[in-house]
Amino acid sequence: MLDVPLMPSRKETLLLERSLPGERLDTFLRKKFPAASRSAIHRLIEQGYIKVNGKLVKPTHSPRAGEVVEVEWPEARPAEAQPEDIPLDIIFEDECLLVLNKPVGLVVHPAAGNEEHTLVNALLHHCEGELSGIGGVARPGIVHRLDKETSGCLVVAKNDDTHIALSNQFAGRTVEKIYLAILCGELPRAEGNIRAAIARHPSHRKRMAVRDDDEGRAAHTSYRVLERLKESTLAEATLHTGRTHQIRVHFQHLGYPLAGDATYGQRQTKRLAELTGYEAPRVMLHAHKLAFMHPRSGKKMNFTAPWPADFEDALRFLRQA
Repeated sequence: MLDVPLMPSRKETLLLERSLPGERLDTFLRKKFPAASRSAIHRLIEQGYIKVNGKLVKPTHSPRAGEVVEVEWPEARPAEAQPEDIPLDIIFEDECLLVLNKPVGLVVHPAAGNEEHTLVNALLHHCEGELSGIGGVARPGIVHRLDKETSGCLVVAKNDDTHIALSNQFAGRTVEKIYLAILCGELPRAEGNIRAAIARHPSHRKRMAVRDDDEGRAAHTSYRVLERLKESTLAEATLHTGRTHQIRVHFQHLGYPLAGDATYGQRQTKRLAELTGYEAPRVMLHAHKLAFMHPRSGKKMNFTAPWPADFEDALRFLRQA
């Protein structure tokens, strides 16, 4: 998700029509600008780019009727990541966006421990200046993310207008996102819906969990069984929301975590290996299909990414087992 969604140096003014005593200013603005992360808006408030009635406020400020909120989006500074000539499996590309089949093992964003050899580094080389200003940094627009071990369809915006439009589609839940997953165990129902709120795990901060308290955010995954395998299941999962680790957490909640998932299904993955001899090399999840409206033409775009070799190997092994 991008940090700052609008054109460089652009200013926005909002007149609040009603008071929101139970809501924070950063949360309110996150809803107004779904392409921006809450942390980015929080940072802009702290840095004085966002003011209320011309005055500095805190992110916890409660919006009141009649207040005028001024938002200034800072100019993009040069990218910190460096371009790298990393091959990309591009499914589609035009002047606005590109859709690629992300390989297993490729990290999307540079971060501590992964400053180089990421998708952003590859896109900086491939786009050659066709960059959107994200978080005040000029770099290709990662509209959504896939985990390092997840393969498949990923859309990237080449400019701010495209980034905003695509982010709004993701926020509005109009983007079709279909995944393929190999589950530990034989899922009994042929199809179903998982509606269980997700939030950060209360004690393991790097994990997510199903939570029914105030911290939980609504999450909905529908699924159907495609093939029953030895002690495992090939399932198709459709994301209706986009919470972190949603598919992994939801299937763990059902008792059938993804094969190879050391975070949410270590015990079941070990059991699968004992029963079948198959040892999953990674989390067996693939973003198979992606569909959205093209921001410029208005045409619906449908994309499919063929599953990678290790996914095919897993199916072949578990069918024979």
